[in-house]
Amino acid sequence: MKANVNLFWILAGFFAIADVTYIVWSLNDPSHGTIEWAGATALTLSVLLALFLGFYLNRVHRHQGGELPEDILSSNIDDGDPELGHFAPWSWWPIILAGGGALMMLGLSVGFWISFIAVPVLVVSVVGWTYEFYRGYHAH
Repeated sequence: MKANVNLFWILAGFFAIADVTYIVWSLNDPSHGTIEWAGATALTLSVLLALFLGFYLNRVHRHQGGELPEDILSSNIDDGDPELGHFAPWSWWPIILAGGGALMMLGLSVGFWISFIAVPVLVVSVVGWTYEFYRGYHAH
């Protein structure tokens, strides 16, 4: 994880240098002469995103007490935590949820009336995925 933290700090520095260079370059352009706001804003937000991610990963790395077994080259595969979470086997609800999300994006970009169809699909798929293990073959 420390490599990921360092990567995001380096990216933040790179984007900061690129942002300053972009602003200076746009100010010195004789045909334009002012700051080009779209690129400057995008690069500034890239700096902030890399800083936020680097800060967050650094805090997580410190909170977990150092290196994970996955980060140590001399560790075995069995040294890691065997419990990775609970995943729904053979579930169709994520596919339906993705279709509802795609329908919602289509409705927002093409015609708002499609969103009225997408909202019930999204609600039913979220409820179905949430309560999947309360009935049927995999019921608790």
